[in-house]
Amino acid sequence: MREVASPTMDGVFLYILGVLIIVVGVAVSIGLHEVGHLVPAKAFGVRVTQYMIGFGPTIFSRRKGETEYGVKAIPLGGYISMIGMFPPQSSRAGTSSTGIAQLVGPDSRRPAGTAPATDAADPAGTATATAPDAGGTGDGDDRAGRGFFDLLVQDARRASAESIGDDEDRAFYKLSVPKRMVIMLGGPAMNFLLAILLFAVVLCGFGVTTPTTTVGQVNACIVPAGSTASADAATCPQGAPAAPGAAAGLQPGDTIVSIDGTEITAWDQVTGIVQVSAGRELDVVVERDGAREALAITPVLTEQAVIGSRGAPEVDEQGDPVTREVGLIGFSPTQAVQRQPLSAAFATTGENMAAVGNLILNLPQRLVDVGRAAFGGGERDPNGPMSVVGVGRVAGEIASLDETPVASRASAMVGLVASLNVALGMINLLPLLPLDGGHVLGAVVEGVRRFAAKLLGRRDPGPVDVAKLMPLTFVVVILFGAMSALLIFADLVNPVRLT
Repeated sequence: MREVASPTMDGVFLYILGVLIIVVGVAVSIGLHEVGHLVPAKAFGVRVTQYMIGFGPTIFSRRKGETEYGVKAIPLGGYISMIGMFPPQSSRAGTSSTGIAQLVGPDSRRPAGTAPATDAADPAGTATATAPDAGGTGDGDDRAGRGFFDLLVQDARRASAESIGDDEDRAFYKLSVPKRMVIMLGGPAMNFLLAILLFAVVLCGFGVTTPTTTVGQVNACIVPAGSTASADAATCPQGAPAAPGAAAGLQPGDTIVSIDGTEITAWDQVTGIVQVSAGRELDVVVERDGAREALAITPVLTEQAVIGSRGAPEVDEQGDPVTREVGLIGFSPTQAVQRQPLSAAFATTGENMAAVGNLILNLPQRLVDVGRAAFGGGERDPNGPMSVVGVGRVAGEIASLDETPVASRASAMVGLVASLNVALGMINLLPLLPLDGGHVLGAVVEGVRRFAAKLLGRRDPGPVDVAKLMPLTFVVVILFGAMSALLIFADLVNPVRLT
């Protein structure tokens, strides 16, 4: 049986500290996301009745002007309440909802008398809301004979109408399409801006451990890809070919100056030239003890594991390492912490956005894999989806790595919060209610309809009746809830681990 070392008190404290840091980081990120909605909403004159961080019981609140600001017990969501997010039903429209509205039920979590601009199903607390009831008074007779899902739409309109009161001109739906889009995109934009700032702290402040052009270790022999054998001279497998670098006299501490006349300033240049030069003699100039020496080195063709964009070896469908044939000299560089230019923060944010986008596109298969790992005991994909519980566990592990320098742990924690902000921003852009992207889509459709009507000389079709999509909102909430339950369960029974 494998022995598991008991955690020290210091390790437990650091683990808890890491979890608390990530909880605060998530809460601050959500709070700033809502600020991204709040500021433009107030600037455009919309009455905002509430700004809340978290869900559940209110533990603190204070009213300033017309807005109540507060913090709730569960800091894993948030919302702002804007009046009149849904337009009243057009007099030309029918009173019955159709299609998806016949499939789902009402959202019972809406605060009475307000139109919440966010929903707990959205981890960043993005905008959802309700719309005025143009057709009914709220009496029992008005509700009689209506389908369960028609009542959902009717209740949404009624709650929005109640929230408006005498401030009809300050309702959200009264704004122009561009202004509504600015408000709804303000939250994700804030997350992306925060991610850029945090990645700048990591890359430009702490710096990144990167390979240098100085030789750190010279292999004595060439070992096949995937072999567990060592390339050290004392333990080289019998019959293993000598490494070209060692045979040519390359030594630890040498600094690569040029290869075949190309000046070398970065390690990527070395690998780029060597990997495509198998069998061809290279003129390598190194600096050793202050003097330059020329070495003739011929890279050998060998199989090498393919490393993915996340730094992990790629595997095929059978789980075997993916390899490719490249030229190899047989040495590794020293590592040094180097500060990156500010542009690297933008590039890293873009790479994270692409990675999250790819994960979203493949989410069904990723969730199947999570389910298999949770119920079948398979290994979790470290780059797969995880819940906030899993993120907390990863943060705790990072903080408790006592053999890792404090600066490296702090950098990893900041980078983790930055990645979370990218994920929050990308998820909120999905064109589904109650996410911000759903409201943006509604505004875009309305703008296209009005533009087309004007172009064709027809009358203004009016606002898009987003209230009819409230049943779809309920479906999205259920799906998000089911996904969250699966991920939380998996993160408890079979979490992603750093080691």
